Amino acid sequence: MNPLQEDMENALTGSQSSHASLRDVHSINPAHLMARIESYEGREKKGISDVRRTFCLFVTFDLLFVTLLWIIELNVNGGIENTLEKEVVRYDYYSSYFDIFLLAVFRFKVLILAYAVCRLRHWWAIALTTAVTSAFLLAKVILSKLFSQGAFGYVLPIISFLLAWIETWFLDFKVLPQEAEEENRLLIVQDASERAALIPGGLSDGQFYSPPESEAGSEEEAEEKQDGEKPLLEL
Repeated sequence: MNPLQEDMENALTGSQSSHASLRDVHSINPAHLMARIESYEGREKKGISDVRRTFCLFVTFDLLFVTLLWIIELNVNGGIENTLEKEVVRYDYYSSYFDIFLLAVFRFKVLILAYAVCRLRHWWAIALTTAVTSAFLLAKVILSKLFSQGAFGYVLPIISFLLAWIETWFLDFKVLPQEAEEENRLLIVQDASERAALIPGGLSDGQFYSPPESEAGSEEEAEEKQDGEKPLLEL
């Protein structure tokens, strides 16, 4: 291919791409962009996302539910005062449910501190609480005598184990991915707004538009000129 023709094709391709990019930026509605940016900034000003707030509520439910089950167990086994003294003051690892309640308190404090107060965006805190809960409950079920104490010997360990893993699933598959997606959307919208602001308001799409017919005509004229130059060179 002739170098002249290559140069003309490269120039036409660059012109088309620049025109297309300018049209794309100018076609963005600034009012729509500002509305979206304000909506994302409004979420940031709230301090905590909706999905993270739901997670914190579930962590609170975990503590309250385990506490309720433990109080019911105290009432069933001879009254709150007597059973409380037996399980707390005279604590026995092999027969007491008090440590399962403390385990729920541990999960609540660590998770609320990490994901509500510090607004952590990593899974290490939930991994710590779930690992400690799982290891402790497995050891207690194997070594203790809870199964000989009625239904609560089954209910409390199983409920505590399930709640810990549901919290892990909810944070890892709902909270962190959704917050990362919202942050990426905000960055994209802000970047589009900055690019749109670089285009003067008085420009229109027609100023950057070259009809396909004119481009095709210019290519035909270049080929005709090239064909006309060949006989002259032969002479």
